[in-house]
Amino acid sequence: MGTHGQAGADPAAPHRGRLEAFVVRARRVEAHSLAADWDALVALAGAPYTVTALGGGEAQIRQEYPAEEVVESAAARVRPLLLENDACSYLKALAALGYFCREPHDATWVKAARVEWRTRADSNASREDGGYQVMIGDDVTGWTAELDDRKLATAWIYGDVVHHDTDLLEEADPFGLSERFRAAVPLVAWVMVKAIELLNYVRALQAAGLLGLPAALFDREVVLTSTCWEHTVRAYTAPVGTPAPADALAPFTDQWTPWSGSAVLLHADD
Repeated sequence: MGTHGQAGADPAAPHRGRLEAFVVRARRVEAHSLAADWDALVALAGAPYTVTALGGGEAQIRQEYPAEEVVESAAARVRPLLLENDACSYLKALAALGYFCREPHDATWVKAARVEWRTRADSNASREDGGYQVMIGDDVTGWTAELDDRKLATAWIYGDVVHHDTDLLEEADPFGLSERFRAAVPLVAWVMVKAIELLNYVRALQAAGLLGLPAALFDREVVLTSTCWEHTVRAYTAPVGTPAPADALAPFTDQWTPWSGSAVLLHADD
């Protein structure tokens, strides 16, 4: 005998839940320092480089990217968006948005965004959809190898940064850390761009009253703007071994007396 969902359950609730998870994650991406200059972020997603002719058939190719630490932190923020099983994944957010879209142009936008994401962000997409191929070889042994930019980028993200995937590293190691990083930067920047664009699309639909997400979702704290804490407390001292209050609302026993000493530097494990 089959079962049915709870009577009166909101069929839109799971979709709103995925959008809520995405909004929180995308706002963290939006708050990253790389996103402070939108035009620069968009340009970075395009893997910019300059070519200077040196004469005699030679040319110099130059690329200058942000420091690896900066891109690492950005990669950590966008990583859940790349994982289809994560609650906040980009593709889950698109699917959830598609549930609410009633206008043809909204549905068309969602479909185009999905195709673009799978083409650029999926390391298993066809080789022809990649940005470029890197080929290396050994003149002595005749050994050769090649990888496209997406696989190199994936190796940096999941091998060098947020995981230590030995299979990815083994495949990409002959190309070197520099080559992996060079491929990853534009991908990370591109994912940031797409996440922020989708976030703004969600904001627009929310403002039009089409989503019904909690208003506080767009204002709640998602990143720390200060890592210095200063607050006034009531401090007590007691002989070593005196039991602490049972919980936050329990009173101090008579063995605990107000502290009135001078300033002192303490550590949490003191």
